[in-house]
Amino acid sequence: MPSGLLAATAAVAVLTLTATACGPEEDNAGGTTPSAPAGQADGKITIPDDLKDRLKEHGIDPDKWRDGEWKNWDKDQWLREAQDFVNPIIDGLWDPERMREADKPPENPVDNDISGDDGVTDPTPAPVQAADVATPYHDNAPEAGKLLFDGPKGPMVCSATVVKDPANPGKSNMVWTAGHCVHAGKAGGWYRNIAFVPSYNNDNLSAAELETAPKEKVAPYGVWWGRWAQTSEQWIAQGAATGGQGAPYDFAVLHVTPEKGSTGKSLEETVGSALAVDFNAPAVPQITDMTATGYPAAPPFDGQKLLRCQDKPGRLSVRQNEPTMYRIGCTMTGGSSGGGWVATGSDGQPTLVSNTSIGPVSAGWLAGPRLGKEAEGVYRAVSEKYAGQ
Repeated sequence: MPSGLLAATAAVAVLTLTATACGPEEDNAGGTTPSAPAGQADGKITIPDDLKDRLKEHGIDPDKWRDGEWKNWDKDQWLREAQDFVNPIIDGLWDPERMREADKPPENPVDNDISGDDGVTDPTPAPVQAADVATPYHDNAPEAGKLLFDGPKGPMVCSATVVKDPANPGKSNMVWTAGHCVHAGKAGGWYRNIAFVPSYNNDNLSAAELETAPKEKVAPYGVWWGRWAQTSEQWIAQGAATGGQGAPYDFAVLHVTPEKGSTGKSLEETVGSALAVDFNAPAVPQITDMTATGYPAAPPFDGQKLLRCQDKPGRLSVRQNEPTMYRIGCTMTGGSSGGGWVATGSDGQPTLVSNTSIGPVSAGWLAGPRLGKEAEGVYRAVSEKYAGQ
């Protein structure tokens, strides 16, 4: 079995930049000039010297990055090591139009029969039709949201979940998703402009309505940028876009911060909820059902609606000597990746026990990792990094 070594603590640079050429600018309805955001003086970006040095260590010029250098995906410019994660905030980059048009999920399809040689694999489950989450989404799945990011092929999407932070009870800024939603695995590096939108399209507006909807309708609880991200060392070393490689370790944790600067409220306080995470969930035969939630974007879905599937899980072994995964019947497609899988915890409350990782090209089922010591190590490392903050 691969070692349980954790991805090293990443030195993360968080910086607010002003977006250029990112679509229509928001109107200033009040007719007055807004005050400059934190980190700016008279509208000009000012960067602390220590942050400048940290960015330079990674070869990043903040001005060039703002003006489009982040679109350079040359191999020598694509940071991939655990400690290399940087995600400067580009203020206004994720406007409603760009959120709506981010419809490329990271490829992670597998063959319909992906049973391992020696592991335990149960029969392929019958497809469960994905059902709409009742609106407003915040009333029925307040922890769920859409994850936006940029990759070499353009704006991309996944799903994610607000989880509790043991170091900051009641004030979590932690988000759970899939490793392949933040890092491309063995053939690539960290994705860029990673941002979380809780309760995206909260009222389930139609595509036509979304075209003219203001940002507060599309992102009612704001846009939260990844301040720091960590995934498993196994995903970075083994993960692949297809075939299920690295899937048993396909999980990640983000620590986020609001795009517009802190209001004094954490993400958990803003959305009013966060899920506990179970790293020792019961064996499959003891679990009555699991519910997977996400924003599927690959056809026949368009990424604008929150859906879920509920099913009794089975077991899936991808490769010999790797942990067995959970599997449920579900017709959700790419874009639902990273979305939380919830079961009833020992205290009778909903608990996150997995996340969507892989599914077949033809849809019909989804599989997610069983969260064990590697996942707990990633989770606690992120929590401890920001303890008391």
